Amino acid sequence: MEKKKVVIFGATGTLGLYTVDHLASNLDDSWTIVATGRRCVSFFERHYPEKVKYEKVEISDPCSFESLPDDGVCCVIHFAGALPAYMSGYDPRAYVQSNVMGTLNVLEYAKKVSAEKVIYTQTISDYDGYFGEQTELLDDMPRLVPFTGDHSIYAITKCAAEDFCRNYEAEYGISFFGLRLPNIYCYMPEAKTLYHDGKPAISSYRLMIEKAMKGDPIEVWGDASKGMDLIYVKDFCQLVEKCLFASSENSGVYNVGTGKMTSLDALVDAIIDVFCSEQKVSEKIYKPEKHDCVNYFMNVDKARHNLGYSPSFADAHQLFEDYKKEMETNRFGDFFQERYGSSAAYC
Repeated sequence: MEKKKVVIFGATGTLGLYTVDHLASNLDDSWTIVATGRRCVSFFERHYPEKVKYEKVEISDPCSFESLPDDGVCCVIHFAGALPAYMSGYDPRAYVQSNVMGTLNVLEYAKKVSAEKVIYTQTISDYDGYFGEQTELLDDMPRLVPFTGDHSIYAITKCAAEDFCRNYEAEYGISFFGLRLPNIYCYMPEAKTLYHDGKPAISSYRLMIEKAMKGDPIEVWGDASKGMDLIYVKDFCQLVEKCLFASSENSGVYNVGTGKMTSLDALVDAIIDVFCSEQKVSEKIYKPEKHDCVNYFMNVDKARHNLGYSPSFADAHQLFEDYKKEMETNRFGDFFQERYGSSAAYC
């Protein structure tokens, strides 16, 4: 009996690595995972020889899709594309080429192989205009996209790509599941996983973790009672799996989150509790004159009701305890060794 196939574009990125690992660990032997990325890597086939095949694919080049399977594809998962603020300066064509034309190529592939559904990652930047106005973000509010700043072109192209996904659902019956992503918390051996105006940057929580491990003081900026929804990568992976098996009747856009807000104060407390040694505990230094964090949480009632989603890491201590385990084992360190020549272990 021919195996069912799920093709993952962007498998070598942060979300892709965790998603491939999650599906390889949870799908039964009737499935094959086809992971794709822009670089030649042997990591996936070394670690999951019975479950995962890897193909080098550049989504902006439709000719590179020829190596992919042309039948038995049940689902296409699309994480690939240009990241926000990845490029310095104003270069909308590069974002259009990657995020819009690349998505069209992915959709054309899904149509060609008669895939049943496409799972696509949308950005929370499509809700940028709500920040500071309301704290609870629902799944299907009207877009308020930023038209200035280093995330604007990224958000515009991601929304255009989402609209093409909806078009292919309406025209060709390919079910569309969109996952709106806020900041996803996860361990990576390489600390600089973000970009600001084209330059790699370290997330604020990773900086706080590094300070806590040394027992150094941690600054708490702005109103410490404000906070955000802390979403762990393993809850994201759970939601991807739920979408994989969901009925086409439940297609649509879903918030990724826990449904609750964690204050900045509680976040810093959890980091100190988990990462500081007993001998040297970081002091919190409040800086109320600094800017506040974005104050929001994601309503996930729709995902709970339609998909059976139930986040496992809604508590900050749970999240960072698992993060610490990932750090101690240097999760995906051998992938980074192969790709960059350094595993960047913190343990």
